[in-house]
Amino acid sequence: MPRVIIATPDAPSSPLYAQGVKASGQAFVSGTVGIDPATGNIAGKTIQEQTRKALKNCEAILKAGGATLDDVVDVGVLLHDPGDFAGFNEEWERWFPSHPPARYAAKLGAVIPGVLVSIRMTASVG
Repeated sequence: MPRVIIATPDAPSSPLYAQGVKASGQAFVSGTVGIDPATGNIAGKTIQEQTRKALKNCEAILKAGGATLDDVVDVGVLLHDPGDFAGFNEEWERWFPSHPPARYAAKLGAVIPGVLVSIRMTASVG
């Protein structure tokens, strides 16, 4: 299967990287933040609000690539402030209440003004 770029207007995008890529039966979602693609604004000031929007954005990219959150096998989470981990998990549990995917969390290295979380995913497709 050749590499296929995943693109959707329902999630933030950049000319510097693909929102996602499909290859070898998997969908790879780039690090995605809690920005509303309609307005370009950050979805809120709390970790819960930004996590919710980042996950919704990831979900839109997965859908454009033929996958769902149920297909996600691996997630990487980067937090601006590791102290936000409990608040992140509070929202995370709403999206993955049982049988969650493998996951890691680390401190976000790049400082992006106002951004509290970045989430990347890998999902099985088809």
